[in-house]
Amino acid sequence: MPINATTRFCAVLGQPIKHSASPAMHNAAFAALGLNWCYGAFEVHPDHLRAAIEGAKALRYAGLNLTVPHKMLAVGMMDVLDPAAEVWGAVNTVRFEGRDGSGNWLPLHQFGEAQPESVRSCGFNTDAEAIIRAASEDLAMDWRGARVLLLGAGGAGRVAALKLSEQPIAELFLVNRTGSKAAGLADEIRRRNPGLKVELGYPSGDVDLLMNATSLGLNEADGLPLDEGRFPVRQARAVFDMIYRPALTPLLQAAQAAGCRKANGLGMLLYQGAAAFELWTGQIAPVAVMRAALEANIYGL
Repeated sequence: MPINATTRFCAVLGQPIKHSASPAMHNAAFAALGLNWCYGAFEVHPDHLRAAIEGAKALRYAGLNLTVPHKMLAVGMMDVLDPAAEVWGAVNTVRFEGRDGSGNWLPLHQFGEAQPESVRSCGFNTDAEAIIRAASEDLAMDWRGARVLLLGAGGAGRVAALKLSEQPIAELFLVNRTGSKAAGLADEIRRRNPGLKVELGYPSGDVDLLMNATSLGLNEADGLPLDEGRFPVRQARAVFDMIYRPALTPLLQAAQAAGCRKANGLGMLLYQGAAAFELWTGQIAPVAVMRAALEANIYGL
């Protein structure tokens, strides 16, 4: 559908951003439902994130997605936080809302052409549910009594760790470049779930799932996000890499060579995107269309 003066806009902000498949997924969904909406992608330095969010608000964007490295930083930039974003301490979806004549805050799409004077940003987190759903489906994970090794304690890693701690797993091992960040996250998990065994560093023996929540693997020159001298990939029964481009990261190549079950972040991207789509538009996301668009964009199918 041609862009015109009534087109509604959404976008993803990140650094780097050229790898993003979100525009392909969301624009396919808009087209499938006949919506005059358009989704873009913009590289934004963390120092300029607040200005970018405020600019999108001033331009009456319907919403934003936030990716590396903005998810934790954006928490303090929202006018209001959804309870889930408060719990997880990270924002990956922003919905802009307007105040109607009765003082109610509503998504901007509900106002039609008569835009409200007062607009606010509302931060959500749609990553948490997406992580577990994607790993469950793509790897046929049985969480009961599982041993999990998680790499990374940043925005995505923090959300993953907290959500994993809600599953019926037995042990969670945290590895992060900055040890103090992993230690703080471990303490938070122990407070929330005293019955879960949370350890810092690599485990001895096998694990049921190795999950990568770092950005190592995005660039061609990147090596593995773990020290194979301390934990060989073959000791993981399943490997989940949140990165989806390249589709086969160095970690997933190692997993394939070792005969592990493996999955990249396509499913996670799909389900967090579907939830964001519904928050912005108020319509049920065409998940099959969105998945096909992602597969075409990432795998060239």
